Amino acid sequence: MSTVIIVVIVVAVIVIAAVVFAGLPMLRRRRLQQRFGPEYDRVVDERDSRRQAEAELTEREHRVQGLDIQPLTDSARASYAAQWATIQEQFVEAPLDAVSGAQSLVAAVMTERGYPAEEDDQVLADLSVEHSGTLDRFRAAEEISRKAAAGTASTEELRQAMIHYRALFSDLLGQPAEAGPESAVASVATDEQPTAADPKEMAR
Repeated sequence: MSTVIIVVIVVAVIVIAAVVFAGLPMLRRRRLQQRFGPEYDRVVDERDSRRQAEAELTEREHRVQGLDIQPLTDSARASYAAQWATIQEQFVEAPLDAVSGAQSLVAAVMTERGYPAEEDDQVLADLSVEHSGTLDRFRAAEEISRKAAAGTASTEELRQAMIHYRALFSDLLGQPAEAGPESAVASVATDEQPTAADPKEMAR
């Protein structure tokens, strides 16, 4: 093999390596965008640079990979669904208690799945890895719960909190947020149902 051919091969290998290396950040960015969805944009907006945001999201992935996150058993899933149905029935007569119960039940499911019960920001970061699609709804529910604790949440806001908690609850159980009528989870109020002005209809 002549020296010229060897030089050409070496140059070609260097060029290919450079192209691959240059494309790695873009591939990583696309993967993170697909995995984290709206959470990716939120973190980018909050950090000083896109690189810093992507490093944080990657670190979240590594942390969750080190946790012992497990799916629920069928019996546990059925038990939690039944508990949700009971809490939901409370809403008509005691909306504050129902929202508080929904919050506690979501926390119980997270704990059983293996998510550590830590400070709020860490809980959100851990959930963002596998449950980014319902994370904003969980944030909204938690904000309403804080208003409820301060006595400033309206009945309609409490109804929305139940809907938002239900979204993450269903996601944690491995069920679609809009399950069929045979599911106890499905019977909570949905966005298309009547508002709290007709609470008896909402409970159906």
